[in-house]
Amino acid sequence: MNNEQLLDLVKQMTLEEKTAQLLQLTANFYEGTNVEGQITGPMEEMGITEQSVDASGSILGLSGAQAIIDVQKAYLKKSRLGIPLLFMADVVHGFKTIFPIPLAIGCSWDTELAEKSAEISARESAVSGLHVTFAPMVDLVRDPRWGRVMETTGEDPYLNSLFSAAFVRGYQGDSLKDEPDRLAACVKHFAAYGAAEGGRDYNTVDMSERNLREYYLPAYKAALDAGVEMVMASFNTVEGIPASGNEKLMRDILRDEWGFDGVLISDWASIREMIAHGAAEDDREAAYRAIRAGVDIEMMTPCYVHHLPELIKNGEVEEKLIDEAVLRILQLKEKLGLFDNPLRAADPEREREIVFSKEHRQVSYELATKSAVLLKNDNDVLPLKPEANVALIGPFAQSEDILGWWSCEGVKEDAVKLGTALQERLAVGKVHMAQGSNVHTITAEQIAEALEVASKADLIVLALGEDSEMSGEGGSRTDIRLPAAQLELVKQLKAAGKPIASVIFNGRPLDLHGVFEESDAVLEAWFPGSEGGAAIADVLTGVVNPSARLTMSFPQSVGQIPVYYNHFNTGRPLNPQKTEERYVSKYIDSPNDPLLPFGYGLSYTSFEYGDLEVSSNEMTAHQPLTIQVRVTNAGERAGVETVQLYVRDVTGEVVRPMRELKGYVKLSLAPGESGTATFTLNEEQLRYHHSDLSHRSDKGTFHIFVGPNSRDTLESTFKLV
Repeated sequence: MNNEQLLDLVKQMTLEEKTAQLLQLTANFYEGTNVEGQITGPMEEMGITEQSVDASGSILGLSGAQAIIDVQKAYLKKSRLGIPLLFMADVVHGFKTIFPIPLAIGCSWDTELAEKSAEISARESAVSGLHVTFAPMVDLVRDPRWGRVMETTGEDPYLNSLFSAAFVRGYQGDSLKDEPDRLAACVKHFAAYGAAEGGRDYNTVDMSERNLREYYLPAYKAALDAGVEMVMASFNTVEGIPASGNEKLMRDILRDEWGFDGVLISDWASIREMIAHGAAEDDREAAYRAIRAGVDIEMMTPCYVHHLPELIKNGEVEEKLIDEAVLRILQLKEKLGLFDNPLRAADPEREREIVFSKEHRQVSYELATKSAVLLKNDNDVLPLKPEANVALIGPFAQSEDILGWWSCEGVKEDAVKLGTALQERLAVGKVHMAQGSNVHTITAEQIAEALEVASKADLIVLALGEDSEMSGEGGSRTDIRLPAAQLELVKQLKAAGKPIASVIFNGRPLDLHGVFEESDAVLEAWFPGSEGGAAIADVLTGVVNPSARLTMSFPQSVGQIPVYYNHFNTGRPLNPQKTEERYVSKYIDSPNDPLLPFGYGLSYTSFEYGDLEVSSNEMTAHQPLTIQVRVTNAGERAGVETVQLYVRDVTGEVVRPMRELKGYVKLSLAPGESGTATFTLNEEQLRYHHSDLSHRSDKGTFHIFVGPNSRDTLESTFKLV
């Protein structure tokens, strides 16, 4: 259908049909899902009619090709105008083939592989009948207490923006209609959900508009620039107004300033939650505020279907607002080709061939190997020697719980376990296993068994971490150390006097005290996905040389949070040479710096940096700088070095961060080989939001920093003239 035909379709719809088109429900409301007996209960609980369900526009959370085919066919038999349903789901880091959590993917610094993971996720989802994924989540996060940090790619707006665009390209491809194995992407959560106070999920967000625009909005804008079809409103307030009813955020910025003409959807029940926020008296006012803000689809509450017809008939809401929302939904259905083929790519036979295929799992494996960050490796304890006797101990030694939150249709039992994979890679009889503790509890018998197994080994590999319920939505924590039971296990095994390599499975940056000092080596595995055990075993044994870099700082303790690399200097900065000074910005019981900085990660080889070369000591608006550094692999293994470029604007109209990432280059070098990392830095990259919200640069002095992370860098200076 062309746009005129879609407009004509809107004109044919009754007001009740139009408002129903804005309603999104879960599958248990619909015929054809083999849960018909459950339909009446949810309808009565929500207070909606069968007619509203029969005319609703989209379904949340149903998957499986045959199930979706059955529901779509049953729905279309009742549809007066033959408008097909949209099927949506949270395909966050894989459908059935589960990739590492997005925070881990960010640590790969590999946007091409991230894009490939989204493409595979879309292929598996589409053949299983889905049309839309609620991804990517691009919220910038500086607080690891927040459970949903596992869905982000980190604390840096530049890097988050690169991954945001890559995920959108992977999900959507070039044409949704011509590529039925793609999904429409929905960027979330607009806006600034990752800045929830205290790291507590759904909590208040309050910041200046300048801060919002400078750090939190860029990744959403990058998704829009990449052509994302949908945006999800966040749960939180922005400037005291819940996002789902925030006209400035949704109308002024998203629609008018950025020109977004796609579909805007609420998060689960977030329109009705305006009442709890204190921004709406009842469902009626919530519907009024949300439709005026431009929210097109209401997820899982009935404020629109109950109250929009009355609001329109009373003249309180213009019917054109409803028409615009319906048109946008119909346009998305047309872009997906649903009017021509309501079943789209859903195909049970192809589903069996494609979903969880060997090819897809291989990409999951590759991404897991590139996401594991080597945090410590004293005395070259890793990689494991082929002949070594290894004691693999800990609650994650043979755990299947390595997929992480939001693992969609992933099956824990399908995940490759670390112990199984390690036994396959080392000599027969060289891997001795003990559980040592549970995730949260430990017994004397477990300790005794662990010590007995450790006595047979040359080296202990400790497999520790959070279970998947300890992060994700609703998974906020005030204590981000490992559970006490596991810290006790580390303490007991340390007394055995054997070298310890700890592998950490988790969904957030942790306070690693109690593990980091006691371990000779530490490998951050995150939740690595379906092939996690195989990937981590290959990193431990040196089949793969780790190359990942942190995209969130690891704190010394929870008391430092928020701690992030691109912070301001303050008027009384701490002089590292004079730490005894009192009246400066510091703690009296902790360093200011994180335990591990943004961009940090080790390798099994070593890299040496030559002198930093800058093409000029002056930059103009029309003359960028070329920055180069020679890097040599000084070790005995091939490896990948991620060379990072940071800039500091020394004096600005608004205070500028100490360092800001402006680019990176990955060099793959053989032993003894040298390569040159070359960067181009231009005036546009020096622009920022001033106090009047204009986006421009300031003339003056800038510092350049180049190195393997945000802390350990070479330095130079130039002037913008």
